[in-house]
Amino acid sequence: MTIGRMRDARLKINLEAVRDNIRSQKNDLPHDSHVFAVVKANAYGCGLVPVAQAALQAGVDGFCVAILDEGLTLREAGINKTTLVLGITPVRYAVVAADQEISLAVGSVKWLDAYRRMTRQQHIDKPLKVHLALDTGMGRIGFTTREEFRQALAMVQGPEFDFEGIFTHFATADGSDERYFRRQFRRWQQFMAVVKKRPRYCHVANSSVGMWHHDVIIGNTVRMGISMYGESPAGRAITPTIHLNPVMTMSADLTYVKLLQAGDSVGYGKTYTAKQNEWIGTLPVGYADGYPRRMQGFHVLIDGQECEIVGRVCMDQLMVRLPKKLPVGTTAVFVGQSAGKQITLTDVADYAGTINYEIMTDIGERLKRVYR
Repeated sequence: MTIGRMRDARLKINLEAVRDNIRSQKNDLPHDSHVFAVVKANAYGCGLVPVAQAALQAGVDGFCVAILDEGLTLREAGINKTTLVLGITPVRYAVVAADQEISLAVGSVKWLDAYRRMTRQQHIDKPLKVHLALDTGMGRIGFTTREEFRQALAMVQGPEFDFEGIFTHFATADGSDERYFRRQFRRWQQFMAVVKKRPRYCHVANSSVGMWHHDVIIGNTVRMGISMYGESPAGRAITPTIHLNPVMTMSADLTYVKLLQAGDSVGYGKTYTAKQNEWIGTLPVGYADGYPRRMQGFHVLIDGQECEIVGRVCMDQLMVRLPKKLPVGTTAVFVGQSAGKQITLTDVADYAGTINYEIMTDIGERLKRVYR
């Protein structure tokens, strides 16, 4: 992907805020808790390697990624801490994980048996680090019966494996109705009742559990996801228990300013028509950069003033109504602060009818990252 280095649009990433958020979370947890930094999806759009390096400085014990390739990127950057792939990796690639000491999530006896047979056929000696995934109600991956889980526990005692962890994931930890959450928690307890000796890491806690459900942090490890980036996993639904410093600021500079005459229209589909003469500014960001097409009617901030987005967001540009004639090069803030006013990722997500996670991870690589 080509990065727009010669375009006046940028995503600023505050790495000190990453470190502060991790320290705040660690201070709010039981003293013996481990923290895994979740850096999947290019660290939620913030940059995999720079964020991982900042997280190391804040004292995290390991990392969670979504796919094996992300784990390999960390290894290539010289980051050798425990790294868990949360998704299911095809068996044929598991030998790569074993060689690089990357831990894999496993959720079936069939997978374990296939890997065991492969190691014997290919004479693989290095054990594979595994975390057994339990499906307690998320319905995504993991063992669903205690009988199959018992079989898996027996299999991972073999020399082909390094039995490193057990984990599950809660579907409703970020909601105010705890009934389903408690049902999943009971299911976890039923699974764990058959474990004779616990592995090094047992983890049920994501950002939501880490903030709002300390009573169920019965494992020793918290997977810190969106809270590490200064955003609440519940949006506005529940108040965070720790102070979160937003990590991401998105801005761009006006590339063109024109006087629109009353009756003239803007954008594809002629969805906006000026009722009076007004100044319109063009910004070099569009839906190809991850800013949703449906943001017409929302606003950006210019010198603390809300400037409405007029017309449909284009692939590479969008237009805003200005309070007056402004010079080309004036900065507009899409996410962040401007002269005492603020637009949050949750503000953008609410208007777009989605969640802050999606807005963050949709921001394209074409938008250059600036780190401080």
